[in-house]
Amino acid sequence: MSHFNFELQSTDPSTSARAGIFHTPHGLVQTPTFMPVGTRATIKGMQPEQLMSLGAQVVLANTYHLSLRPGSELVAEAGGLHRFMNWQRPILTDSGGFQIFSLADTLKLDDDGLSFASIIDGSRRRWTPEDNMRIQNQLGADIIMQLDQCAPYPCSKEEAATAVKRSASWARRCRIAQTNPQQALFAIVQGGTFLDLRLESVSLLEQIGAETTGFEGYGIGGYSVGEPHDLMFESLGEVAQALPITKPRYLMGVGNPTSLLKAIAVGVDLMDCVLPTRTARMGTAFSSEGRLNLRNARFTRDFEPLDPQCECTTCKNYSRAYLRHLVQSKEMLGGILLTVHNLRYLLDLTEKARQAIIAGRYGEFLRSWLDSPAADDF
Repeated sequence: MSHFNFELQSTDPSTSARAGIFHTPHGLVQTPTFMPVGTRATIKGMQPEQLMSLGAQVVLANTYHLSLRPGSELVAEAGGLHRFMNWQRPILTDSGGFQIFSLADTLKLDDDGLSFASIIDGSRRRWTPEDNMRIQNQLGADIIMQLDQCAPYPCSKEEAATAVKRSASWARRCRIAQTNPQQALFAIVQGGTFLDLRLESVSLLEQIGAETTGFEGYGIGGYSVGEPHDLMFESLGEVAQALPITKPRYLMGVGNPTSLLKAIAVGVDLMDCVLPTRTARMGTAFSSEGRLNLRNARFTRDFEPLDPQCECTTCKNYSRAYLRHLVQSKEMLGGILLTVHNLRYLLDLTEKARQAIIAGRYGEFLRSWLDSPAADDF
């Protein structure tokens, strides 16, 4: 019996939004939800207990970075990521492919796999899909991602088509190599901004699933790699709807509030991004008034809460003036407090989206958001 099951609970009558529950060995994941990114097995500045109190259901870690330091063998020796980082809820590891392709000057690619240089010591590394599955198995996350080829933006249709075919080939090899029933393998849809290629990618992955033991979910990759989000939404809806209704759909690398809500409207279940944590460390916060840059002098004597509509500990206890002081002084606490707020903001937003779907009023919820100052995007 599979340890993973996606239970569809509700669909919205006026959009394609849906609410569900993804069952994993480390607990339930109520969807839709945002997943904080902890690249090196940590959300910068956050203790696991804080993340739990914020409502984080799943956290991410990165296979590329962890394979270089401390090494997947050491993590396995420690008992896997859950024990190593003291996080007992679900964990997702991405394959590291995106990080490798972003370092294109060191990359050598062929149909069998890829070679790249370590960002730590420059040593050459070689990964095949089978190597990648072995490393992710050692890390021990609940959800693991296939090794894929992420085409850049912009790219030619021929380049995107090559990435689709190679990613499908690697998905098959990952599925055959990955036999641990405690880990859910997600295939990844590629195709750039070309709808026909994206639908071809879905078809190829479904065919592989039918010929093997199948995939427990699907990632939608290759978006948010530099293209305008309006361009992404020209094809995202049809791609999401082409995926199996019985499996979770994960839009990779998207984290600004408006794009999250629009993605939920077209049927996406899971999303992740470094945006809320990275911008927090830069002194910027989400809010019901839109984006707030705490470096702005207008906050110098603003003794109001960061966001009066937010119930996080940062908003309950600290003023904008104090937060600006911390940011201007480059104090560590400033980044921590803004990280707490930004993560809670997105987690609360997706919780409210889920409630609106279950109540059958997500269309109204989204329209209200788009008409509000909060829709000011990053």
